[in-house]
Amino acid sequence: MRHAVVIRHVHFEDVGAFAHPLAELNYDIRYVDVGVDDIDHEMGMGADLLMVLGAPIGAYEEALYPFLDPELNLLRNRIADRRPTLGICLGAQLMAKALGAEVRPGPAKEIGWAPVDLTDVGRDGPLRHLADIPMLHWHGDYFELPPGAVRLASTRVCRNQAFALGPQILGFQFHPENDGCGFERWLIGHAVEIARTPGITVPQLRDDARRFGAAAGVAGQKCIRDWLTRLP
Repeated sequence: MRHAVVIRHVHFEDVGAFAHPLAELNYDIRYVDVGVDDIDHEMGMGADLLMVLGAPIGAYEEALYPFLDPELNLLRNRIADRRPTLGICLGAQLMAKALGAEVRPGPAKEIGWAPVDLTDVGRDGPLRHLADIPMLHWHGDYFELPPGAVRLASTRVCRNQAFALGPQILGFQFHPENDGCGFERWLIGHAVEIARTPGITVPQLRDDARRFGAAAGVAGQKCIRDWLTRLP
């Protein structure tokens, strides 16, 4: 049995559709719920896989959210050791910051379902399964491409949508784990942000989750399964 430690910041942002391929490849999942559980550095370093999930806070807000410091420290050490590490949304931003890249508020929020544009490197790797599939985007912050990393995907709004640093380190700005299941929790949890974002409505997001979620989930599962099976 392999061990996956998953750092979760808000309860409704979990591994989602990734749960099935993780189980299929013999990973057990242990959630570390930030604000409830301590960040256990030894456990995080010893895991076969570390996943850091999303949250509606900034990777640069350590003064407001002190738990970000031990997360960043864990990520720096995991990445330095080239231990398999995957970040989604805030998780990818924290990975980028741990690698020395700037993370900052962007010029616009990107919320909703839309495809990503894959780079040549992205099309040659596990992200090829995501080609032309609308994926869930939900962020207002942006990160620069970390030193030594390769860009895998972009959108018109956000140039750096996914990056890799060797075969073991992978970051997604968007949400390939989201298959639309339990999406109502996202609409409730992000109700204030939705209300404050022009052009975004609850009915629109709900309808698009019904239209695109299942296909996004299948594509996301293929992507993560492919990446996991390539790990050294």
